[in-house]
Amino acid sequence: MPIRPAVTTTSWPRDGLISRRKQLSLESPTLGNVGDFVLYGQEYHRGMDPIRKLEDSRSNGAGPLAARIRPETLDQVVGQEHLVGEGKPLRVAIEKKHRFSFILWGPPGTGKTTIARIYARALDAELFELSAVSAGKDDIRKIIATNKYPRNSATAEFRGLSERPKVLFLDEIHRFNKSQQDFLLPYVESGELTLIGATTENPSFEVIPALLSRCRVFVLEPLSEEALRAIVKSTKIKVGKEAFDWLLGYASGDARKALGMIEGAVSLYSAVTVETLNKALESPHLRYDKKGEEHYDTISAFIKSMRASQPDAAMYYLARMVAAGEDPLFIARRMVVFASEDIGLAQPTALVVANAVFRACEVIGYPECAINLAHGVAYLAQAKKDRSAYDALRAAQADVATHGNLPVPKKLRNAPTQLMKELDYGKGYEMYSDSESYLPDALKKKRYLG
Repeated sequence: MPIRPAVTTTSWPRDGLISRRKQLSLESPTLGNVGDFVLYGQEYHRGMDPIRKLEDSRSNGAGPLAARIRPETLDQVVGQEHLVGEGKPLRVAIEKKHRFSFILWGPPGTGKTTIARIYARALDAELFELSAVSAGKDDIRKIIATNKYPRNSATAEFRGLSERPKVLFLDEIHRFNKSQQDFLLPYVESGELTLIGATTENPSFEVIPALLSRCRVFVLEPLSEEALRAIVKSTKIKVGKEAFDWLLGYASGDARKALGMIEGAVSLYSAVTVETLNKALESPHLRYDKKGEEHYDTISAFIKSMRASQPDAAMYYLARMVAAGEDPLFIARRMVVFASEDIGLAQPTALVVANAVFRACEVIGYPECAINLAHGVAYLAQAKKDRSAYDALRAAQADVATHGNLPVPKKLRNAPTQLMKELDYGKGYEMYSDSESYLPDALKKKRYLG
């Protein structure tokens, strides 16, 4: 019986590992479920490569077409020659089994997951896959803890886990907030985890500097026509020239997108033609690269429309983003920033509304949360605007950059010891007094808020 990959669950097994009974069962899945991540670890049948076993399971006829034909070696990877070609950095690192953390930055469907799995397999590592969309600090803790269980009879099959490096593939790493990235940092810094981040957004904007400095960034390019043709050919499915040209325009260098359309046409109509592809397409294809120029142009137009108090224009750009499948939390985050940056003191309740919209999107999701977004957009666009708080912050930051850490006036300093009191720390401080500036001496006459 073929070994089946485990389905991830949201619960943590009570003993931290799957039961002994399941370990001994030939019909049990090879992969143990750990929270919201999959552990590609010790097999129940010894002597097999855990990473390879997963890939074999995906090529046995189950799962999406893109998963079934996923490359297992670098030689099978199509495209990204600047990274995996002969003598190129990723190939050299994989061939030499060089262990380091890196980030793969590129559009969807260009091979980020494939490269991560091939790299982990080359290291003979435990590979953990997380999506930053749903994962959090607890998932990181569980990964770190996998080698901390007592080696009793119940865990004997897993002894090899603690002896192999841990590789964490964090998909959509840009979705991890600063706190989550800060939490991850020491494990990457110490080498306890080797991080492979995947992102479709510029990591210099989305990844904290400390974490980014410990990772090398590799840029993946949209797949060329030649590469897509080779991938389509590997499916052994007949695709004519006209149908391929249609796929080429639709996919925009995204192999997974092209393969998904091929699979849909075949499953529904048993043939891949322009007609069947159009029928299989559930909704009109809108020109909107969620992570490219069109993404930034549209969100820019959206923000500027609200700033100009033009709710109709803002609603239009919102509708475009929703129709294109933009992450609602991305839109809501921009609205929260806008509420403080552009509305600010003119209508402080705008921040309350924006936060409520963000929370609603977080809880409800598409499609209904589009209504919450529309509610927030209508409110924010029509609100009075005041950037004084934003401008004050920027002016203060400029002074900090210019003057550095100026001495805090003595009367404002804390005086928990007798020595500090003798040095006049806290002397002359009057609660609620506004008769004298509390700014450092060099900035006594400075006014940030008029």
